[in-house]
Amino acid sequence: MSSHFYFRRNLLSNTTVRRGKSQGFSSALVLCSLLVFFFGVVLTPSAHSQNTDPIGAASTYSALSSQTNYRATPGVYGSISSVGSDSLANLMALWAEEFQRLYPHVKFQIQATGSATASQALTQGTASIGPMSRALSAVEIDRFIRKHGYPPTALVVALDAISIYVEKNNPLTQLTIDEVDGIFSATRFCGHKAALNDWSQLGVSKFGVTKNIQVFGRNSASGTYDLFKKLALCGGDFLITVNEMPSSSSVVQSIAASIGGIGYAALGHSNRDVRALALSADGKEYVMPNAENIELGKYPFSRYLYIVVNKAPGQDLPLLERTFLRYMLSADGQKVVSDTNYYPVTGRLLQRQLNLISSKGNVK
Repeated sequence: MSSHFYFRRNLLSNTTVRRGKSQGFSSALVLCSLLVFFFGVVLTPSAHSQNTDPIGAASTYSALSSQTNYRATPGVYGSISSVGSDSLANLMALWAEEFQRLYPHVKFQIQATGSATASQALTQGTASIGPMSRALSAVEIDRFIRKHGYPPTALVVALDAISIYVEKNNPLTQLTIDEVDGIFSATRFCGHKAALNDWSQLGVSKFGVTKNIQVFGRNSASGTYDLFKKLALCGGDFLITVNEMPSSSSVVQSIAASIGGIGYAALGHSNRDVRALALSADGKEYVMPNAENIELGKYPFSRYLYIVVNKAPGQDLPLLERTFLRYMLSADGQKVVSDTNYYPVTGRLLQRQLNLISSKGNVK
C-alpha cells in the first residue's frame, strides 16, 4: 500500500483542505463539494478488546471483494459540516474527493481540530458529523443525552494503530510497553522503575553517552493523545518535556528532522524518513504495526476509527447522509481506507455498521 497521507486540493476547483492548528476550535476548513451525515453506535471497547477484532473479521482489502461496488443514487445534493479528529482528516478529504465525482452538487466543510471537539460540536448542533479516533467517553455520552434525550451513534469506518516512531537512521528497533512508559510518562503507572531520559539507557550509543531523548506527541484535544495515555501510560500523566504537536503529520515530520527524537502518531502518517518500532508486552515477543498483526489483534496499540452522528432512534437518516455513509462502507469507500494505509471494515463488523444506518439502527 502506498503512503500518500497528505492533504491535497481536490481536482475540482471548489475543494480546499486545511488542518486545525491547536486544541480549541481553531478550525481547519475543508470546502469540498460533498455530502454526508453519519449515524452509528457508541462502541466502547476496553483497553483489551480494542486490541482485538471482537467480530473476528479479517480486514485485508482482499476481503472487500465480497462487498458491493458503490452505485450512484439520484436526487442527492446539499452540504454537511464535520468537526473532529485530525487522524481522520485525510480519509475525510479523500472520501469527499471521490464522492464529489459522483455527486458534484454537494458541499462539505471539515474542521480537523481533534476528537475532543467532535462531541462538543455534535452536542451543540454546530456539526453534522464528528470523526473520532477514539470511542466516546461516558461523560461525552451523558452530556449528549442530557441535551437530546438519546445517545449519539458511532460508526466504525476503519481500523488504525498508534505507532512509536524514530528517525530512520536510529538503530533502535523495538521497545517494551514499560520502556515506552519510561520514555513518555511522569507517573510510570505501567511499571518502569526509572525515567528513560538518555539514549544510552536504551543501549543506543549513536548519539553519545549523554544525548537526551527528544520526545514528541499529540496535543490534548487529540483522540490519539487520549488513547495513547490510556494504553501506553496506563492512564498516567505525560512528562512536561513531551513536545505536543497539532497533528500526527507534524509529529512524524518533527521526528524526521530531529537528532535523537522519538514520538507517537497514527500509523497512516508514516513516511520514508521515520521507522516504526516493534512493541512487546512481555519482553519476549515483539510485534510490528503491520496489517496482519493489527487485524489479528496482536499489536497492542490498535484501535477503531469512528464517525459519530446525531441519529434519533427509529428514524431514517436524510438521503444525503444515508447515501454518503453507504458509500464510505462500500467496497469503493473502503478501498480508499486501504489505499491510505488504514485497514478496512469487513465481515460481520461491516454488516453491523450498515444495519446502524437503517431506521432501526440503535446503540446497545
